[in-house]
Amino acid sequence: MKYVYASRTGNVETLIGKLGLDALRIEDGSEQVSDDYILFTYTDGFGEVPAEVETFLMANSMNLRGVIVSGSQDYGEAYCKAGDVIAETYDVPCLYKVENDGTQEDIDAIRDILNKCQ
Repeated sequence: MKYVYASRTGNVETLIGKLGLDALRIEDGSEQVSDDYILFTYTDGFGEVPAEVETFLMANSMNLRGVIVSGSQDYGEAYCKAGDVIAETYDVPCLYKVENDGTQEDIDAIRDILNKCQ
């Protein structure tokens, strides 16, 4: 399984580092993945999927197997909503929602989920 991520403020990038994953970073959406992958992303604005992630998914959705999303609970109902939108649009599970870059409990839970996805 491959891992792909988008990070604007650094929270998702820090999360990837805490997990010790070798992952492809989405810079502008032109990146390509030909293997099954799990997407790590953030939620933009008040629940939107980041533009570069939308662009990336248009060309790479066929191998998407799940999404893990970061967000801030300060946004209330929009918390991690990008994960829900991606899951519904591409018929994949939203595997985990994490506050910012996650706690150790989050890291352990995500590792368990990733191990089950192998």
